[in-house]
Amino acid sequence: MFHRFVTAVAAVALLSAPVFAREITHAMGVTDVPDNPQRIVVLTNEGTEALLAIGVKPVGAVKSFVGDPWWDHIAADMTDVVVVGEESAVNLEVLLSLEPDLILGNKMRHEKIYEQLSAIAPTVVSERLRGDWKINMALYTDAVGKGEDGKAALAKYDGRIAALHDALGASLDEKISIARFMSGQTRIMFKDSFSGLALSELGFQRPATQDKDEFAEEITKERIPEFEGDRLFYFTYETGNGEGDTQAKDWLADPLWNNLEVVKSGKVHPVSDAIWNTAGGYIAANLMLDDIEKIYGLASTR
Repeated sequence: MFHRFVTAVAAVALLSAPVFAREITHAMGVTDVPDNPQRIVVLTNEGTEALLAIGVKPVGAVKSFVGDPWWDHIAADMTDVVVVGEESAVNLEVLLSLEPDLILGNKMRHEKIYEQLSAIAPTVVSERLRGDWKINMALYTDAVGKGEDGKAALAKYDGRIAALHDALGASLDEKISIARFMSGQTRIMFKDSFSGLALSELGFQRPATQDKDEFAEEITKERIPEFEGDRLFYFTYETGNGEGDTQAKDWLADPLWNNLEVVKSGKVHPVSDAIWNTAGGYIAANLMLDDIEKIYGLASTR
């Protein structure tokens, strides 16, 4: 029944398609999109932030990984936006009911449902997540017809990176370690991650064990010494069941953790998982820079 409904909607959409359209090349091919889409549905957390950053509110979006239903840092801008499931579990029926004229997704998340999405509305898909948020933002903002606004926002962010790089000065000689606690597991975060990209752009160094162009690696307690560094940031993915916090508490109490020189020197900083990792978009990236400025006692580059 649902597939017949999608087919019928697609037929109507073809009859009412805008006369003027642009071609957008993306991870799944080339798609004609409306010149001025009005009903946009976005299927990644970082995509939502890309749109909000240029003043575009989607009609529908996937739920924030943690939130009711949105991250605290975007909730005020997401009033009346309809939840269309989760990044890895899109509710196609709800999405269809919104009658979108453009859908934005990601190949890592939505390759298997791309044909279904495309039957509902023109669909533009980015290639990867992890450290690619700036590449993805350029694609999303171009797809909605505001590519220049997207470039301007990214240029403003890059300006902050440059200014903060200069302000940090000799602090950039520090080797920065990053840990993430989750339900039943702990990860070392490498350079192809949201926070890893920001630290690399700022010019920070990483300990040899973390100086990898990869995303992350799950480790056991025996490898806690690999978290050694001049400064250590850690964040905890807690969904509300207490399991993430329990993992963090257990590891932070371990003798190997407390024997780290960076712990003994008091240069360990708990930071928000949403801001430093999971939200993964433009707004979170700027909030992460705010955190770095506060931790290093620097003036705001906003």
